[in-house]
Amino acid sequence: MRILVVEDDSAIAEGLCAGLRDSGHAVDHLADGRQARVALEERTHDLLVLDLGLPYLSGDRLLQELRKQQNPLAVFIVTARDSMEERIRVLDLGADDYLVKPFAYAEFAARVRALLRRQVAHGRPEMLLGRLRLDIAGRRGWVGDRELELTAREFGLLSALAARQERLTSRSQLIEAVCDWNEELTDNGLDIAVHRLRRKLENSGASVRTVRGLGYILKVDDKAA
Repeated sequence: MRILVVEDDSAIAEGLCAGLRDSGHAVDHLADGRQARVALEERTHDLLVLDLGLPYLSGDRLLQELRKQQNPLAVFIVTARDSMEERIRVLDLGADDYLVKPFAYAEFAARVRALLRRQVAHGRPEMLLGRLRLDIAGRRGWVGDRELELTAREFGLLSALAARQERLTSRSQLIEAVCDWNEELTDNGLDIAVHRLRRKLENSGASVRTVRGLGYILKVDDKAA
């Protein structure tokens, strides 16, 4: 999954980004609200982790703008503002969750998983695709009772394809889903990763089909369920 962290405290941002990347997410980081506004117009993210006290454009103002635009992106507020009135105000603006600094990373990670489950799987804890079962937020998959051994990149590709099952996912969409701004994935690298993923999905009822020159489609054989 692709996550944007907007936090101007470099130490906090470094810790959050490192933890999220260790969990297999593609993570982008910005330190001010105006840059975040531009990034959200140009990029597709699955979750926004947002501080309120940002330079140039505050986090609550950015949140207001997103909701006025009817942008459904999940927004997780992390802030030092700890009053009940502030929590209520920001949640009423449209935040999906609110966590007060300082906090334990384990709690932050658990809340991220819960938000991603709601965002990607539409409230379902798991996705069922033939015999393939996916826990998107937990980044685990099974074929029947057998757990798949997937790299972070392979799971990123699979979750991006699963979110658009039976629809074309372009090569650029897949690369964006698994790479943050500091990474690159060549066309050849993408083809190799998809080839390895195909092998691991054998006998699952889910298969990755190539649309030459355009991208890939995850096809599901419901009879295999």
